Amino acid sequence: MLDTEELVLRYAVPDREVPHLRVNFITSLDGAATHEGLSGGLNNPDDKQVFDTLRMLSDVVLLGAGTLRQEGYGALTLEPAAARWRTARRLPAHPTLAIVSARLDLDPQSPVFTRAPARPLVLTHAGAPPWRRRALAAVADVVVCGGEAVDPARAVAELTRRGLGQVLCEGGPHLLGTLIAADLVDELCLTLSPVLEGGRAGRITAGGAQATRAMRLAHVLTAGDMLMLRYLRAR
Repeated sequence: MLDTEELVLRYAVPDREVPHLRVNFITSLDGAATHEGLSGGLNNPDDKQVFDTLRMLSDVVLLGAGTLRQEGYGALTLEPAAARWRTARRLPAHPTLAIVSARLDLDPQSPVFTRAPARPLVLTHAGAPPWRRRALAAVADVVVCGGEAVDPARAVAELTRRGLGQVLCEGGPHLLGTLIAADLVDELCLTLSPVLEGGRAGRITAGGAQATRAMRLAHVLTAGDMLMLRYLRAR
């Protein structure tokens, strides 16, 4: 296992008052983002430890509705030790969950909402079905961030306005593609799983306009044959 205190030092941002959007993904050596349809099939306990540390350091976890359904997300709760770490630093015990959804095909009775320790956010657009907006408004703050599609810049600005400046995006590929196109990604945490996957699994990005964004390597951690890479926006 990796040292928890070292992980905090490695991944903490210099100033939490400065908005910062980091994304966290895992891939196989040949670029597959999933194993049998799930990203969790590529990880190990060390990668999970990094995953949990990044959540502990964040104000809000951002993800697309498709990833929420596909990966089987439940309520966003941290382990007791992580919650105590946060409250000792005058942070809420658990980060907020923010879901990007165009169609609002979400179940208001899901534990994601009903068991959430912090009221989730649903980021959508003005054309989303009004009846679904009303149903979700009972269990989440539904925020319109665009006319005919979710504008990623408006979505991130809304998180910052609510005091949720430390953003951790956990997927999926379409959301990451839009964030890259809008030049909103400040950091990429990428785990390389020591497997060759083959098949038709997709990349960590899908869709979005082609955009080249320079990044610089901040650190490399190893856990056996697995690599945890941290890249920051090149200034």
